[in-house]
Amino acid sequence: MRAWEIRRPGIDGLVQVERPAPRPGPGEVLVRIAAVALNYRDLATVRDPLSRGIALPRVPCSDGAGVVLAVGPGASRVKPGDRVISCFFQAWEAGAITPEAMGSALGGPIDGVLAEEVVLREGGVTLAPAHLSFAEAACLPCAALTAWHALVESGGLRPGETVLCLGTGGVSVFALQIARLLNAQPIVVSGSPAKLERAAALGAAAKIDRSAVPEWEKAVSELTRGRGVDHVVEVGGGGTLARSIAATRVGGHIALIGILAAGTVDPTPIMRKSIRLQGIYVGSRAMQEAMVRAFEAGELRPVIDRRFRFEEATDAFRALERAQHFGKIVIEL
Repeated sequence: MRAWEIRRPGIDGLVQVERPAPRPGPGEVLVRIAAVALNYRDLATVRDPLSRGIALPRVPCSDGAGVVLAVGPGASRVKPGDRVISCFFQAWEAGAITPEAMGSALGGPIDGVLAEEVVLREGGVTLAPAHLSFAEAACLPCAALTAWHALVESGGLRPGETVLCLGTGGVSVFALQIARLLNAQPIVVSGSPAKLERAAALGAAAKIDRSAVPEWEKAVSELTRGRGVDHVVEVGGGGTLARSIAATRVGGHIALIGILAAGTVDPTPIMRKSIRLQGIYVGSRAMQEAMVRAFEAGELRPVIDRRFRFEEATDAFRALERAQHFGKIVIEL
């Protein structure tokens, strides 16, 4: 069975290897992987696994879609032939996140899904949306669920509310799509006019070119008649959080997801505006099941920017590293 392993830090440290075919144990399922979607977290892990405490070699990637080949003793949630997608956390089925759940993230503390066959917990998979291809379904476990958790599970998003999406990476594009699915109003900030046009085609209510308007929080204020947005999907971190706070209404909600840009933040305006700042780390299986139902009902399809063959996995990671994509990068088997 073919798999990719992180053997040393860096994309050049990814090596394609042969591994023994895995077998499912009690409560486990064997999945033949058909597609894997990449996330920034996967790139960060490949670049610097050692500082994250990851033992090498490690199979990377959390997001996979495929077909159940076999189930182990006692496994009954899915059956051979079912089309499934992985859950980012193998041990977070419902309720609040726990330390045990955090230690069960695919492609980090435990082996991921960049392999022809993988063994997963029966509680660590969900059925794939019936209307999606394997490549599309593979995009859901991390980026889509993070956006869903941020806006729906944590944010309680309602029709007509405004959602500020920073950039056009995987989470931000899903946040835009989920906002439109729920009849909310997404505002997109990006430094690329071409990507802003693509965001508008997906239903962005407004777009802001931060290369032309560096103080984009002022543009957000104008668009909302001085009120500020109801929700921010914050993927920048310290480098953008101060502007996000300024762009948020009194009593608004900021979902802190990414830490892409360094910076410091004055907490005073968070207090003065009674803003709820919530850290979001993907989500549970129950959340994923709810998201899948919503995607099926709305026939929502992920945006795939580029597709690579399994043998081209390092090229896929380099494409992710260049950060010129809009939506998701997928590896197909």
